[in-house]
Amino acid sequence: MKTPSAVNKIKQLLKDKPEHVGLKVGVRTRGCNGLSYTLEYTKTKGDSDEEVVQDGVRVFIEKKAQLTLLGTEMDYVEDKLSSEFVFNNPNIKGTCGCGESFNI
Repeated sequence: MKTPSAVNKIKQLLKDKPEHVGLKVGVRTRGCNGLSYTLEYTKTKGDSDEEVVQDGVRVFIEKKAQLTLLGTEMDYVEDKLSSEFVFNNPNIKGTCGCGESFNI
């Protein structure tokens, strides 16, 4: 599920990239706590990707990340110092101090 802020930001990002059909979300082993999110543009839906469509925005979840991201809400947050996509994941048991990685 994506918040309206995330949907609007994804629409804005894809507006200038007509060859891309959406964003792909994945999880990689990284950081001091084990896992980190990945986010990239994609031109096609992978055979094992799960597709989530909301308000015309397509997000694809890599197969190996699907269980990890179950129930996760994707948000886009802006403040005076930064702007970023944030994943509110109910499955997380712990995160590292810098927020770069998490464990389940």
